[in-house]
Amino acid sequence: MKVVGIRELKNRLSEYLRLVRRGEDVLVTDRGAVVAELRRPGTSSVETPYPRLIEWDRDGKARVGAPNRPDLYPEVKPILKGCTVSELLSHERGER
Repeated sequence: MKVVGIRELKNRLSEYLRLVRRGEDVLVTDRGAVVAELRRPGTSSVETPYPRLIEWDRDGKARVGAPNRPDLYPEVKPILKGCTVSELLSHERGER
């Protein structure tokens, strides 16, 4: 977590926004007192029960999904017609 004064933030705003985009939280101070927090949208200062998952999401090693609501996900149309995945696998593997 970075701490920055208002003047420094104004002078180097783009740099601090890049840090926030990468997942770093930035505390903004005015005469030594914290007056604001900059963080990525959707994140909270409340502790999460899954800090490692949040860290992986920030580092690009995993993606945190949307809530389990069907209306948030596009419908996937079947690509194959006339056979099942199991039949395709059996055909690919041949007799063993």
